[in-house]
Amino acid sequence: MTMRSVIVGCGTCLPRRAVSNHDLMKTVDTSDEWIVQRTGIRSRYIADEDEKTSDLAIGAARQALAMAGVDAERLDLIVLATTTPDHTFPATATKVQAALGMTGGMAFDVQAVCSGFIYALAVADNFIRLGQARTALVIGAETFSRLLDWNDRTTCVLFGDGAGAVVLEASEGTGAAGDRGILSTHLHSDGRHYDMLWVDGGPSANRTIGHVRMAGQEVFRHAVTRLSEAAEEALAANGIKAAELDWLIPHQANQRIIEATARRLKMPAEKTVLTVDRHGNTSAASIPLALGEAVADGRVKRGDLLLLEAMGGGFTWGSALVRW
Repeated sequence: MTMRSVIVGCGTCLPRRAVSNHDLMKTVDTSDEWIVQRTGIRSRYIADEDEKTSDLAIGAARQALAMAGVDAERLDLIVLATTTPDHTFPATATKVQAALGMTGGMAFDVQAVCSGFIYALAVADNFIRLGQARTALVIGAETFSRLLDWNDRTTCVLFGDGAGAVVLEASEGTGAAGDRGILSTHLHSDGRHYDMLWVDGGPSANRTIGHVRMAGQEVFRHAVTRLSEAAEEALAANGIKAAELDWLIPHQANQRIIEATARRLKMPAEKTVLTVDRHGNTSAASIPLALGEAVADGRVKRGDLLLLEAMGGGFTWGSALVRW
């Protein structure tokens, strides 16, 4: 028998304020046509000053726990993926832990930018596979708007804020691809591209928060290649063909990247979950937000085979194959 991590609940949380491209046009030198044509983004949610990353994470976590029917006291582990913690330390995960009423176990943050949720999912899955946890909460949460330079129209129009969460429970499987749960995860990074997508601030570098800086064309080129490789790696590891997938749930960075990756996998548009048009790029929150929406509206059903994939600054990238 093989120990599997089964997703038993998911939840989402968005800030109160939606900001359309037309809203941005009032303060940014851009146009709705320019943004949509290049990214597919039409609107995004921006956190107000009183909405922190922890607030969004707590909201998504509570919804996921409610769906799972799991009390927070049962949790052994919280892994929170974020690039925008409430404070430099302690880990924002511990703030979520306290708010949920979880007094035991462990809670910590993971930082892999837009790949953060895949990294956090892999960490929690490995804890469960090793028998070090039986019930885990994995969250992707960001207030990415805090890092934006609103005078840089090439980056400020791309990002949004939000949070998504899943609850994992240990379950015995056969070890075959037909098992429910996380079948495999695959993580990669290449630090040679550190300065292709980065924030020009930090406590050690210059004691500032900094702003997002990006070499857009290079990021696009690497993203399509790396995401395709990560997807194919997950399929090969489980002896599964792309045609057997029910859903592709990618990191929601750019509609053109998503479409290019789907074409390489020969995945039809109707099997790709797309939320970038309404959420923008929410970094570590984007995959659980997309998953939560697809589960809530009934698209994702018991037994469906899901391929999750992401790439982020670093560069980091990875994939996960999950049977719902």
